[in-house]
Amino acid sequence: MARPSWDEYFMNLARLAATRSTCLRRQVGAVIVKDRMVLSTGYNDTPRGLPNCGDGGCERCRSGAASGFALDTCLCLHAEQNAIIQAAYHGVSIAGAAIYCTHQPCLTCAKMVVNAGLARVVFASPYPDPLAEQLLRDAAIDLARFPDETVMQRG
Repeated sequence: MARPSWDEYFMNLARLAATRSTCLRRQVGAVIVKDRMVLSTGYNDTPRGLPNCGDGGCERCRSGAASGFALDTCLCLHAEQNAIIQAAYHGVSIAGAAIYCTHQPCLTCAKMVVNAGLARVVFASPYPDPLAEQLLRDAAIDLARFPDETVMQRG
């Protein structure tokens, strides 16, 4: 029996986390891992207790704004933000950990990754934010693109 590599395993968990997203635009998942142990997970969604996107909770999703526009009207937290917040909420140290994301982090998430002390970012799908990528590289974060086609392909 062929077992998935650790990167495949954790990326599959990020994909699974993304299935909890209620965003009408893009489902994103993230998993924070240290020493091959899952510390925290997250997916993009509205803050706790608020109506989700499918129930009209996010003005941006209702507006039909183009990708990259009207971000100030989006109520959702990104998957990376939720994973970092959940770790803090439960008192779990993530310094030196890796984060596996279904999509490359945006600039805001990249800044949070740096300040949270994460050491590695593994992502499957690109996101058109070259400044975020440059920020992670400048901060000496190990940034790795995971080959998308190998995720969840095993039977």
